[in-house]
Amino acid sequence: MSATSSPPDRVEVSALVLTGIALIAVLKLHLLAALLTGLLVYESVHLLTPVIRARLNSRRGARLVAVMLLTAVILALITAAVFGAISFFRYGGINALLQKLAEIIENSRDMLPVWSEPYLPESAEELRGVAVHWLREHAAVVQGAGTELGRSIAYVLIAMIIGALLSLQEEVGTPADQRPLARALKERVRRFGNAFRRVVLAQGWISALNTGLTWLYLAVALPLCGVHLPLVKTLLLLTFVVGLLPVVGNLISNSAIVIVSFSQGMPVAIASLTFLVVTHKLAYFLNARIIGSKIQARAWEILVAMLVMEATFGIGGLVAAPIYYAYLKDELSARGLV
Repeated sequence: MSATSSPPDRVEVSALVLTGIALIAVLKLHLLAALLTGLLVYESVHLLTPVIRARLNSRRGARLVAVMLLTAVILALITAAVFGAISFFRYGGINALLQKLAEIIENSRDMLPVWSEPYLPESAEELRGVAVHWLREHAAVVQGAGTELGRSIAYVLIAMIIGALLSLQEEVGTPADQRPLARALKERVRRFGNAFRRVVLAQGWISALNTGLTWLYLAVALPLCGVHLPLVKTLLLLTFVVGLLPVVGNLISNSAIVIVSFSQGMPVAIASLTFLVVTHKLAYFLNARIIGSKIQARAWEILVAMLVMEATFGIGGLVAAPIYYAYLKDELSARGLV
């Protein structure tokens, strides 16, 4: 896109202001997950459409087939998750988990400080009792968290539908008599979608890099030291999948690795925690450099954007910072300002 230094007219200014208000409202109303999900569905349809079009040797209906295929995959994943959760709680999965946690605590008891012994459960039954007691004392908090989770899931599902409908709208085409503000807003949405696509592609590389470093530690370094952790393949798969989520994904995978490391003793758990903290801090700079290369921004620009957005909007701002900054820089570059 060729840069231009001409000032924006009133229609473009109005579109930019409305877009800025909408992006801030997304963070204030905690709708970031819904926005990212809708964009993911929309961009996924765009990626699938050319492949399906080539298979069908026809331009007509390819986007609809892509939407149907993506919908089937999403429904299959949701169904598998629901049945997995039901099976886990109904057929003893929770009991096996509690038993495993009790075994980890028992094996680590000799390495823990003496003052911590009164606070450690003796068996899986006692651990279950502690969990039930905590749930009773914090019933209101758990109920509120469950309500908030249900609302978030509903927002995400609605966002998926919106993303699919918007992708199908392009199959119909743009009305010839579309008004200037509508065209300007559509251009803002297109640029924001491009920014999202570039950041997601960079996040895929980041997740692969994190998984590679984790593999070197779990499958190479620890076995060379005579330590063989269980569930290594599962941990690596978890690291890659949740690593596609900025920031939050690292916290999930790191917690799982540290918990599994406890089964081999406190020194292994401390070593795992140290490794993950070091790589996590290093990942901030690598993430900024990788994402910056995709959006033509320096690493320090991304870090400043992440710092400011986290301080202003919390964890949501930290996740949204690369996408928002990529979109902002795209708008400024298009006018020859940066």
